[in-house]
Formats: sequence, structure tokens, C-alpha cells
Amino acid sequence: MTSLNRAGRSIYLLFFVGIIAISFSSIFVRWSTADVAVIAMYRLFLTNLLMLPFVWKYRHEMMRLNARQWGLLLASGVMLALHFLLWMGSLRLTSVASSTVILALEPILILAGSVWLFKAKINRMMIIGMGIALLGSIVIGAGDFQLAGTALQGDILSLLGTIAVAVHMLLGQFLRAGLSAFSYNFWVFFVAACTLAVYNLIMGHPFGGYAASEWGIFLLLAIVPTIFGHYLFNWLLQYMNATTVSMGVLGEPVFSSLLAWMLLGESLSAIQMSAGVVIIFGVWIFIRYGKTKPQIASTEASVAGKGPIEPTTV
Repeated sequence: MTSLNRAGRSIYLLFFVGIIAISFSSIFVRWSTADVAVIAMYRLFLTNLLMLPFVWKYRHEMMRLNARQWGLLLASGVMLALHFLLWMGSLRLTSVASSTVILALEPILILAGSVWLFKAKINRMMIIGMGIALLGSIVIGAGDFQLAGTALQGDILSLLGTIAVAVHMLLGQFLRAGLSAFSYNFWVFFVAACTLAVYNLIMGHPFGGYAASEWGIFLLLAIVPTIFGHYLFNWLLQYMNATTVSMGVLGEPVFSSLLAWMLLGESLSAIQMSAGVVIIFGVWIFIRYGKTKPQIASTEASVAGKGPIEPTTV
């Protein structure tokens, strides 16, 4: 096996790790009693705090951004804040399975945006793979779509949050062409956290007085789904395009539903478990028959912030 093949396998392994990591997000949110905007704010501020020891290494790149990059970073950060606010809010109104299955629409939105903005090319097998994975996602959350009232409100919030994160990912694909993953993530997380802080001030949400268990949940959210999830996915934009990375979201209902069954006592039928296998199979087809394989950039180029090797197809 060549070093390039080994590196490619490592990229796919990290992709899988990211899927597992983001699947814990819904569980941690359901465990917390704090307002979702406060949860998201501290999740991101704590992530920035964990990243601070490495800022010095990237200080030159982080401060030499032009006006256009700052504008796009601000937009990306605000979209990420809206995603957390809307999607995490949906978890208080509907089930984990229902909320995450709507989030699985993200790859379709990003695919459309990639074709429109980046002139990305797709093939029939990639569409088939995405369709298979989406079908499995629908089966997992189908039972909850029969509910009305607050569940419907939660589903709407999840849909709006999905649109927000799709815009965030498309902006990320563009910005990552000239920024290292660290600089991009640090500023986007900081902008999103500040946006949520302003929202919390306006709404009068308390910034303190939380139990130690709540701070533990905030920290878990910063470490697991943010650093090992969102940060990792943004880093993978150096080797995969936004549509391919977003396909990882289709795996989230599988592991989120399984975790909700184990940790929250939510029901999980044999049909839903079978649908999980279908989702994973669909994601594999999409990646397997994509026209480009993960691009392996040099370490020197990454550290210097010279940007990724841009894929030309979805």
C-alpha cells in the first residue's frame, strides 16, 4: 500500500470519526436544562478557549485577512449561530430521530449550491447513493412526522437550521481555499459565539448560575461534536468538497438514534436499525463513485495557510 493510499484511508477514517462525534450533540443538548442559545454560546466560547494555546502559531495568517474574507467569515459565523440556535431548539420540541432526519437534507442543499456556485459535476451513481441514504434517513424519522403540535414546530426549526448550516458549509468551502482550518474555525466559532451572546443579552438569558453538571455538558459539547465534529469536517474541506463532507450528516441519524435509544430511552425499531444500514450503504456509494478521491496536501502548505487543493467535482 502506497503512502498516498494510506493517507486516503486516514481521511476516510477521520470522516467516520466526525460522524460519530456530531451524533453526540443531540444527546448532550437533551441532557442540559439551560436555554439552547446559552448552550450553543458556551459550547463555542469554550471551543475557542481550547484553541487559544495554538493561536500564536497562526497569528500572522489570522490577522492578514482582507475585507472580503472578513465579510464572508462574519456571514459564515452568523449562519453557524443560527444553525445551532434553530436546530438545538428543535430538540426541545421533537425527537432526536425527527430532528436529525431533517438535518439530513443538508447534502441536497449543498449539492445544489455547489453546482450553482462552483460548477461542480456529479454522476448518476453519486445521485443514487445520496437517494439511498436519504431514503434510509426518512425511514428512521418517519414515525415522528405523524405527530403534530410541538413536534411540527420542532421539525420547522430543524429545517431552518439545516438551511443555515448549508450556507455555512458553502461559505466554508470558498474560504478554506485561502485559509488554514485553524484560522477559519477559530474566527467562525468566535463570530458565532458572539452572535449568540448578543441574542442571549437581548432575550435576558442568564450567563451564570449554572450547576457544575451543566458546565460539564457545555465542555463535552465543545470537545466532542465541535472539535472532533465541526472542526474536523471544516478541516476535511482541504481534502473533500462541501457536498462530500456534508454526506456525513446522513450518518448522524443512525448513530444519534442509537445513542438516544441507549441513553435517553427513545424507541428504536428493527426497521429503523435496518434503515441505518441502508444510510451507511448510500453514503459509501456516494463517496466510492465520486469522480475525485481525497486530495492529500503537503503539511508545509497546510501550516503556511496556502490553502487546500481544490476538488473539481462533487
